[in-house]
Amino acid sequence: MKKATAIVYSEGFFTKMDGKTANGLVRYSEKYEIIGVIDSQFAGRDAGEVLDGKPNGIPVFKSLDDAITFLEKKPKTFIYGIAPLSGDFSEGEIALMEQAMAEGMDIVSGMHRFLSEDAFFMEKAKQYGVSVTDIRKYEGKNLRRVFTGEILKVPAPRIAVLGTDGAIGKRTTATIVTESLKSAGYKAVMISTGQTGLMQGTEYGAPMDAIPGHFAAGVVEGEMLRAWEEKVPDIFIVEGQGALTHPAYLSSCAISRGSQANGIILQHAPMRKSMGDYPDFSMPKLEDAIKLNELFTGAPVLAITINHEAMDDEMIEKTIEDYKKRYKRVVTDVLKRDTQCIIDVLEARFPELLKKKKQ
Repeated sequence: MKKATAIVYSEGFFTKMDGKTANGLVRYSEKYEIIGVIDSQFAGRDAGEVLDGKPNGIPVFKSLDDAITFLEKKPKTFIYGIAPLSGDFSEGEIALMEQAMAEGMDIVSGMHRFLSEDAFFMEKAKQYGVSVTDIRKYEGKNLRRVFTGEILKVPAPRIAVLGTDGAIGKRTTATIVTESLKSAGYKAVMISTGQTGLMQGTEYGAPMDAIPGHFAAGVVEGEMLRAWEEKVPDIFIVEGQGALTHPAYLSSCAISRGSQANGIILQHAPMRKSMGDYPDFSMPKLEDAIKLNELFTGAPVLAITINHEAMDDEMIEKTIEDYKKRYKRVVTDVLKRDTQCIIDVLEARFPELLKKKKQ
């Protein structure tokens, strides 16, 4: 399938917590060819170099006008790449998206405010002949599904990538682990549970923070069963959302219960002092988060993955070795180190995987 060209708007937030949608799309996308990012603070630089220190050929622009002027081809899609706590747009951002539509660009948004339900905005879309997609407006067949427990009949291991905070790298880790398993010869399926993973092109999943609580666990289970029926994967990797330890987010509860995970990868940012968007709430101790997630989910934490924000390579290496000794678990940083240790521990925990690999 040919990817649609896209520019990602992330003014003032690229590389930051609220810019996680833009960050994720710059790193990986099956669905879109990202040809530019809008964020004036990094204008003129390479997005990959800014984000991870590895140039990827995606330029950062000061504005939409600059992007249109300097890009060889006009983007087919304008993606709103910010995920603020408010879930809403500013008036200036609405005007910018109207400008993008006037330039013939389709609009993709992951916000809680649905542009497709704004009559004036949709009249503009009709006028310019473009489409508007609200990623968080889930309309899949599992929308009103109540949890049944059928997932327990599925023999494939179910690994949940959970975390100690929101916007801590769970989706990135889930994506990289899934791709590593595929490279190792396994049929791995990732279940996306947030807007960014769905924008990236993940085939199965739903925006869990936009699902009514009564149906949330059932939606997760239903998407996994749909994937099982259609793909018969060797292993599931389920992206977490928020954190059980976060005061504002509840979707982690539904993901843990709906997936009936029998293994956990726990993502943690060692240098983060307070919870995302809530400076009065301190980050949990990692040992407490391990106990909480194991107790609530009913599954063991098999590996710890770290988010290296505010850490240099020496600190990363020291932290990995310290965590290995302290917590007696596999530890890695999937962006700075490899994932072989995670594959090894999954194969040890679920030896039936090796039989699948040999087939």
